[in-house]
Amino acid sequence: MNGSRVFLQDLVENLNSAHLDSNIDIFVSPPSVYIDHVRQNLRKDVAVGAQNCFWNTSGAYTGEISAEMLKDADVEYVILGHTERRTLFKETDSDIGLKVAHALQTGLKVIACIGETLNERESNITMEVLFRQLQAIAHHIQDWSHVVIAYEPVWAIGTGRVATPAQAQEVHAAIRQRLEATVGADVAGSTRIIYGGSVNLGNAADLAKELDIDGLFVGGASLKPEFVDICNVLLHHSATAAPETAGGK
Repeated sequence: MNGSRVFLQDLVENLNSAHLDSNIDIFVSPPSVYIDHVRQNLRKDVAVGAQNCFWNTSGAYTGEISAEMLKDADVEYVILGHTERRTLFKETDSDIGLKVAHALQTGLKVIACIGETLNERESNITMEVLFRQLQAIAHHIQDWSHVVIAYEPVWAIGTGRVATPAQAQEVHAAIRQRLEATVGADVAGSTRIIYGGSVNLGNAADLAKELDIDGLFVGGASLKPEFVDICNVLLHHSATAAPETAGGK
């Protein structure tokens, strides 16, 4: 929940004038009231996503936005299960699974987020938590080609703390192994798993070098001109840079 029309236009113009390699998939997810403005003004090789959507097409759900509305606004992606939706707005694994199912059925691509709290990590139940969250999402997925998994350690969101590349790689590898065991080697090998948690220009290159980190999910740093530099860090890694322009991460 950041920005204004003028502020976001500056970010759009920065991206429009930047050299961005065509091998990198980039998307931005502005607040919903600015989605149309960003899509109308942003270069077409950068996708536009939403930060959330509901699991029904229409109805008496005041304040919610449907996947169909997002498609009508030429949105390609939607972020679902973000740690702030889970912790601040009490969305359950079941809620997120329903949202993922409906968004995919509507034709949106999904950034499905999973992550553990500091207490869960210190209690040595990180994998138990992540696998539970992953299963609630996987249960609803038939076509994994439109799904990106975003690992967001809650303890590294907006705190300035960041998982070391080795810590992030360990978790990403475990998630990939879990996918292989539950939905098959083809899905595990082709599904992008991106890292989000206080990503900035200072740590982006080291994170991107890890074998199982397929891209970066950028929060607060995507509100700065350095976001272009973070994208270009990935030029040699064939990764997906996925900025979240309004996450406060």
